Amino acid sequence: MNYPKMVLMAAGLLLGAAGVVGGAEAERAAVFPQHVIGNSQIRVLPTAANGRDYQLYVALPYGYAANPEKRYPVLYLCDGYWDFTLLCGLYGNLIYDKVVPEFIIVGLGYAGEKPDYDSLRRYDYTPVAHPEDKRAAGSGHAGEFLSVIEKEIIPFVEREYRADASYRVLAGSSLGGLFTLNAMLERPGLFQAYIAASPACEWAGGAFFEKEAAFAKTNKGLKARLFMTAATEEWPELLAAAKRFDRQLAARTYAGFTYQFRLIDGERHGGTKPESYNRGVRFAFGPLRAKE
Repeated sequence: MNYPKMVLMAAGLLLGAAGVVGGAEAERAAVFPQHVIGNSQIRVLPTAANGRDYQLYVALPYGYAANPEKRYPVLYLCDGYWDFTLLCGLYGNLIYDKVVPEFIIVGLGYAGEKPDYDSLRRYDYTPVAHPEDKRAAGSGHAGEFLSVIEKEIIPFVEREYRADASYRVLAGSSLGGLFTLNAMLERPGLFQAYIAASPACEWAGGAFFEKEAAFAKTNKGLKARLFMTAATEEWPELLAAAKRFDRQLAARTYAGFTYQFRLIDGERHGGTKPESYNRGVRFAFGPLRAKE
């Protein structure tokens, strides 16, 4: 038997295998172009009046550049770092089906290196401090954040982009949904429509129920459109609170108020977002659809 020949053949096979592995590793190490959402921008804002650093995720309509004289309604989205891409994905389908007008998406987020979204949003999105939640230290500053949106973020967007100041939509999920509901009562007229996906109405023992009840005593009108959802398989206390708040709202007779509640079947807390926003955007922009 020719052992030297066999040794050479084995060595050749090993080298060939090493070449395949090496090629695969080289391919994995190669830098490929990243997928970028078209017509989108990230805008870092100066430190706000509340001392916090925000950034915006902005998506412009497909026809924005080709129609320099046109202005567009704006959808402001809580938790932009999580849900901006979801809204952008839904947008094209809704435009294709001609069920919404073209609009600008502005996702609200935080600037800086590796921001702790959970603690930051608990601080900004909650209308009252939670006395028992250890994760919520420093919560209860929704009023301050709403002032930043009203006096700094909205003016920035309407200065930098061709935004239609006559029609604004605010959307959010969970604590973002609670913030959205709170904004509707805190600054009536600042937005024309609201989308509250699985709002955390049970926050701080359901203190928000009392706020709405107090609002109802002194306000006969609420010119706004609200689309609110809950998911059948989410946490029982959150689902129960959302249903309770739906009953409370449905019993009101606010002049100018258009309201729709939808229970998302088979979904849990996070999974409710796609359907909530898909249907919510249609509902929110319903009055503008005929103008397209």
